[in-house]
Amino acid sequence: MNMTSSHDERIAKMTFASVYPHYLAKVEKKERTKADLHQVIQWLTGYTDNELQRHIDEKSTFETFFRNASVNPNAALIKGVICGYRIEAIENPLTQQVRYLDKLVDELAKGRKLEKILRVS
Repeated sequence: MNMTSSHDERIAKMTFASVYPHYLAKVEKKERTKADLHQVIQWLTGYTDNELQRHIDEKSTFETFFRNASVNPNAALIKGVICGYRIEAIENPLTQQVRYLDKLVDELAKGRKLEKILRVS
């Protein structure tokens, strides 16, 4: 499946604040907690709870959200298909980072153990 530049641009301009409530609802529906969600986001981005809240309050775009993040070097271990795209084949770095986050949230909602989600040996 090929991604277009307009797809990448749409993802870049989407706000983290607009997607965050969906992430939270998805994991809580499967009896995971907000703390679990934050742990996963923090593992990927390096953000503290206060920094996450600031991005939500400021309605940061995903472009800004990931530009300022310290993406975990083990993020490249996140593999698989999300939204019809094979994560490791996504060429646009920002789109790939957003899909990393989507995949982690999916794994959390599916009940996978945090040690596995966070790629702990």
